[in-house]
This record gives sequence, structure tokens and C-alpha cells, in this order.
Amino acid sequence: MDLKQIESFVRVAEMGSFTRAAMALGMPQPLLSRHVRQLEVELRQTFLLRNGRGVTLTEAGLVLLEHGRGILHQVALAREELGSVRGALAGRVSIGLPPSLSKLITVPLTREFRRSLPDAHLTLTEGFSVVMHEGLRSGRLDMALLYNTPHSPDIEMRVLHREALVLISSEASVRLNKVPALKSRMPLAALAELPLIVPSRPNIFRILIETELMRINCRPRIALEVDGLNAILDLVREGLGFAVLPPYALSNFPKPHTLTTHKLYNPQLMSELMLVTSARRPSTETHKEVQGLVAAVVKKAIQEYL
Repeated sequence: MDLKQIESFVRVAEMGSFTRAAMALGMPQPLLSRHVRQLEVELRQTFLLRNGRGVTLTEAGLVLLEHGRGILHQVALAREELGSVRGALAGRVSIGLPPSLSKLITVPLTREFRRSLPDAHLTLTEGFSVVMHEGLRSGRLDMALLYNTPHSPDIEMRVLHREALVLISSEASVRLNKVPALKSRMPLAALAELPLIVPSRPNIFRILIETELMRINCRPRIALEVDGLNAILDLVREGLGFAVLPPYALSNFPKPHTLTTHKLYNPQLMSELMLVTSARRPSTETHKEVQGLVAAVVKKAIQEYL
């Protein structure tokens, strides 16, 4: 095996097409195909199944993809570490962001990154917790902002912010669902009487809502399951239900004035925002610098919004 073969295989596997992978790598397609075939012959496995629409991974291909990503990640880290010996903070840094926070910090984070690390390359990926955990495990992400992450030997965590979730309503949701006027502060048990629009499991906010309501012998009324933050808020605005989210989630919404937030108590729904990295992959000096930068940007952005 050599790095070119591994890189060729990983790119074909990720893009699902020899043609698209060849274009992305700037490589003739016959040479790309030869790299992958050499890998299959050497390891005596079939990694890709060709079809009219592209390629699909075999079971062996899935195993090699995970290891291949890790190998390429380690090579990139080695190059970065060698660069840091010369005193330059460079290399690639990939960060996962939750939808509830993405719009609030994407611009200030990118600006601060370019100002502080002009020789480094930033990749931002928006996604829910399950996707980002997989990204950290496979090496596609160097770090991620996640909510209420359980402790694990595979990850390292740093709490950046603690926040109580709020109930989000609109005039239409109150009127169309024929509920009494909502107060600015409401007991958590009141959620059991409202049709809620929530993400599907295993979204961390969904799990938090269900768990805390069960502790007070209540169950949520799930009206709709929607995996899209702005889609949830659009549905609340149109009167199809209510949402429970961090208050700064409204920073993603183009018309936040059409929605109203209500504090919840007895008990509160507390959420912790954490900066999470893989404990199995070493952090470079660039990564350490970016971790501090992310923490500062998140703190400032949330404080300014609230």
C-alpha cells in the first residue's frame, strides 16, 4: 500500500464515483482505477462494487475506509507538526457545529480563524450529534461543538456554556391549538399539555425533554418530528405546534420577532454546550490554538445574542 492508493480509494468511496473522484484529485480516471485495483489485489479483497450509478462499498471497503481516513489524518498531522517546528501554525482544521449554533458563530469564527491562523485551512460542518460523533471517530472532524455529551474514554470534553432550554410559541400556535395564554415562566409539567414539534431520536434535546418529563411522571405530546431547526421554527410560526430549544436557536431564524420564548422551571431543562475532541488522535499546536479560539468566539457570540 502507498498513500496515493489509499487517498484514491478514500476519495472514490466518499464521492461514490470514479469520475467525480478523478476530477476532485486532478488525476486521470484510468490511473485512479489502477490505484484502487492495486490495493484490492495486494490486500486480496474487493472494496468497491461498480454499478451504473457509481460505486458502493463492500463490508471490507467500509473497514478500509475507516482506517484509510485515519491514516490520511495522521499523515496530515505529521506534516502539520513538522511545520510547527518552523514556527508556523498551519494545516487543516475541521470543526463540527450543531444547527442551533451554526448561524450564530459561523461568521465570527471564520473571521477570527483567518485573522489568527492565516496559514491554516478551516472546514466547518453542520450536523446533529450522531453524525458529529461519527466524524470525530473516523477522523473527518478534529473537534465538534456538542450538547450534553456523555463521558467516554474515546473523547475529551470541555464545557463552554450552560443554558436552560425555553419553550417557543407564536400567536398562531396558541390560537390554532386553543391553549390558554402562555406566561413568561411556565412549569415543565405544562409541556405535557402542548403539541410539541421536536427532532427525531436520538437528538439530544429530544432525549432531554423526554427524560426530564418522565422524572415528573409526565409524557410529551409529540405532534411532529422534524430534523431541521428552521423547519421546526417555521412550523411553530404557522401554528402547528410548539418547540423547546436553546434561546439562541432563534439566531438561525429570519423572523425571530414572530416567535415568543417562555422560561421553564420546576425543573429547568439544562443543556451543556461542550467542545469535544477525540482522545484517540493527538492534537497539534494548531488544534490547541483553535480550541481556545472556538471557546472565546462561542462565549462572546452567545453573550451578545442573549
